[in-house]
Amino acid sequence: MTLSNGDPLHRIPPVYDARIRAYLSRCIADAFLAGVWNERALVDRAGRALDPRPAWVRSVAREVLAAYREPPLDRPRELARFVERALHAWPVDSAEAEPPRVRRWLVPEPAMGRRRWPVPEVASLGSLATWLGVDDGALAWLADARGLERVVGDERLRHYRYATLARPGRPARVIERPKLALKQIQRRILHEILDWIPAHEASHGFTRGRSVRTHARLHTGQFVVVRLDLEDFFASIAAGRIYGIFRTAGYPESVAWTLGALSTNVVPSGFWHSLPRPVGAAEIDAHHRLGRRLATPHLPQGAPTSPALANLAAFRLDRRLAGLAASLDSSYSRYADDLTFSGPARLIGAASTLRRAVAEIARDEGFAVNHRKSTLTTRAGRQRVCGVVVNQRLNVARHEYDVLKAILHNARVHGPASQNRDRVPDFRAHLLGRISWVASLNPDRGEKLLRQFAGVAWEADG
Repeated sequence: MTLSNGDPLHRIPPVYDARIRAYLSRCIADAFLAGVWNERALVDRAGRALDPRPAWVRSVAREVLAAYREPPLDRPRELARFVERALHAWPVDSAEAEPPRVRRWLVPEPAMGRRRWPVPEVASLGSLATWLGVDDGALAWLADARGLERVVGDERLRHYRYATLARPGRPARVIERPKLALKQIQRRILHEILDWIPAHEASHGFTRGRSVRTHARLHTGQFVVVRLDLEDFFASIAAGRIYGIFRTAGYPESVAWTLGALSTNVVPSGFWHSLPRPVGAAEIDAHHRLGRRLATPHLPQGAPTSPALANLAAFRLDRRLAGLAASLDSSYSRYADDLTFSGPARLIGAASTLRRAVAEIARDEGFAVNHRKSTLTTRAGRQRVCGVVVNQRLNVARHEYDVLKAILHNARVHGPASQNRDRVPDFRAHLLGRISWVASLNPDRGEKLLRQFAGVAWEADG
């Protein structure tokens, strides 16, 4: 690699030390962005910002103009890094003995980048605070600018409440529920920004117009169904990827970073260490992996924004896996962490290759496959996708239907309270919802259950 003057880069020591270069680069980048975008104007503004004006400013300005045809007003930090690399490459013997001092700091007016979708225009942190209906201090607090969530002991100072769900043979699932103020902001981000950004067509979870039924329907009547599971799906998606999503939507660096901070979380160390340690080598390893993921900014399972952001973060994964499935004359779809492939009989012979390829692609995209939950079923057995039987058509599993039928029979004979063993607050609505689900898959069975439901003495029980 050589400089623009032809000198080899590796033979020339850098100008100034790293700390000074970084400071000057930020000042120069802001000066460059604070007005007209041509060589004369850039050099003039850098000269007004620095005292004395360095001899290398004009060459740096030319390097910048060669790389950026338009001013990158949405990414000043990127420009500062570019300037810093240019300074690093400048010969020390052509620089002044002492670095210039910053005489004034010119502040550019930030702007949105390219907007691929009709998301709201929010070009600065002040505009973001106004758009969210909070002041600057509240925005910084909700974005956890000081990193208190991980270390603070007082629950009142946290933005999330925490709970766990037991999973047999696996680490407990950690649920991170945002408190009201943050949840309202996340809902606004979801409905006014994320709803405009489309997920990949292979994604069926948490996507408008798609569902478990559309996910399962793609795999009906196939000879082979192969299912794989992604480990710690939400926790695996780090803040850097969320920042990239908001940057792709056109938001400037500072705004994208803050939107990402409002949508990610770090689990308090005290809460994590309070969880029981699992038994068994595999479970202990999985527990440690989850702990590492939760100890860094990640998508919290329980936040309104997390499902949509997870789908967007998995866009490249879906695109690559859809291409892999097409190469095997098979179908692919994903519902949250559930990856499903289906196809003809020859997919049996390719199953090992498919699993290895999926694991490699998932690893490339920042995910990990939980091989212990991988399954392959042929039409000779019961093929299920997200609990839905898909052998010939969508159907509910016979056991699930029989259990619900027995509950309704006993509720009619002994009263509904005798069957509400989990103390569901609105048991009537709960059962009606389960019946509706069965009816959506098998109308005949749904109708039979509804007739039983109508025979339950609900008012007498109440």
